[in-house]
Amino acid sequence: MEISGLITAIVIGAVVGALGRLVLPGRQNIGWLWTVGVGIAAALVGTAVANALGVADTRGVDWIEWALQIGLAAAGVTALERLRSRS
Repeated sequence: MEISGLITAIVIGAVVGALGRLVLPGRQNIGWLWTVGVGIAAALVGTAVANALGVADTRGVDWIEWALQIGLAAAGVTALERLRSRS
């Protein structure tokens, strides 16, 4: 993996993670590093799911892929917050 690919993954992960947090009500008690990590994972898994469904490459903005990624990020933030609150 090249440096530019890594930087792109981090930036997209930060955006997806932040959007995942924005769709959730209330305040989430996780840090920004966790948000970026969840966002990166959600972006990768969301892209894989979109590819499997055949909706990853469409004309214009890939809204279905974005929705999958943001939904997975929201689920990841919720799961992480619940795990951390048990400790």
